[in-house]
Amino acid sequence: MNDREKLYARLAEYREDMIELQRILTAVPALAPESGGDGEAEKAAVLRSWLEGRGLGPVDDHPAADERVTGGFRPNLSVVLPGRDRGRTFWVMSHLDVVPPGDLTRWESDPYTLVEKDGRLFGRGVEDNQQGLVSSVFALLVLREAGIVPPRDVKLLFAADEEFGSTYGIQAVLRDHPDLFGKKDTFLVPDGGRPDGTMIEIAEKSPLWLRFTVEGKQVHASMPQLGRNAFVAGSDLVVRLAKTLPKSFPRRDPIFDPPVSTFSPTKKEANVPNVNTIPGLDVFCMDSRVLPSENMDAVLAEIDRLSREVEAEYGVTVSRETLQHKSSVPTSADCPLVGSVKRAVKKVYGADAEVMGIGGGTVGAFLRNAGYDTVIWSTLDETAHMPNEYCVVENMTGDAKVMLELMLEEV
Repeated sequence: MNDREKLYARLAEYREDMIELQRILTAVPALAPESGGDGEAEKAAVLRSWLEGRGLGPVDDHPAADERVTGGFRPNLSVVLPGRDRGRTFWVMSHLDVVPPGDLTRWESDPYTLVEKDGRLFGRGVEDNQQGLVSSVFALLVLREAGIVPPRDVKLLFAADEEFGSTYGIQAVLRDHPDLFGKKDTFLVPDGGRPDGTMIEIAEKSPLWLRFTVEGKQVHASMPQLGRNAFVAGSDLVVRLAKTLPKSFPRRDPIFDPPVSTFSPTKKEANVPNVNTIPGLDVFCMDSRVLPSENMDAVLAEIDRLSREVEAEYGVTVSRETLQHKSSVPTSADCPLVGSVKRAVKKVYGADAEVMGIGGGTVGAFLRNAGYDTVIWSTLDETAHMPNEYCVVENMTGDAKVMLELMLEEV
């Protein structure tokens, strides 16, 4: 066998060890305070002990203050395998937290007790994001065992709070520990993908969630001329937003599905409880996903213009509240990192991966906005957040091979 085949063979020998690490991590729920949990500290301690016991220490901590949890901090851990060029780092970033199991009657087993069946591992967090975490750990372990010095530093980051916006995770690390990163660093985030590993996510639409409040005048329905029907005015605004915004912002980008910005009125709050009252208040929400190439200020200006039209026609007032507004710059499809991932996927899986954008938000946005080339890639069945969440065992070893290739890239 050549040297690479020996590394692959060693990864294959670690199959049961990978499963055991999954078992250990699954048994420690890492739920955010928003989900009634106490954060990731216990899971981080278990992972730290395992890593240092395998010679992957020292483990560095980059804590984020959070008075809601025991100890007052959320853990963000990192480990390093020094490379020949200490001025560049290839990062693999996974997250420690999980979502609650939800309706337990829909689970076929205890969510926090790992079950292995038919080549799959079942349990909360096994795919989201322990599969990527375990793959990265064993790729690094095999390199360290072999005494290989990679071309550049290789670092693993295990972050908190991904499921609730990363305020205490990567956002805090970027803000409070800026010296951890260098200008030439690149990132792989193994937290999204296809079952065949062919999706390389390099961009995401900018989510814009708005809550509209339309205020009119409530009166008895037998005398509508005395009031100002907020429901009618709000309904007109819904239609104007849904029809006008796609026409006003028609740019297309084929890496996204759908390839256009979307503007979707969604939640409608209750107004009056009875049939014979003209409502004086109407509240609804809109979920927009805006292409990076569109100007968000222009989008908001057009929304406000349509709101003023409705105000003038119906004699109501319209206000909007921003529930979420996050812009994201894309990673270039031509950057060296994307080419490296394509080559690694082709070598390991024999598949041609393609660059894509997504409508949802990821931690990649924070890294890209900070100036780092970042791709989201993994081989996943996308069972995250579902009952009976599972990961495919062979995906752990396969993805570890891809990560190993990336760690050894002379880029």
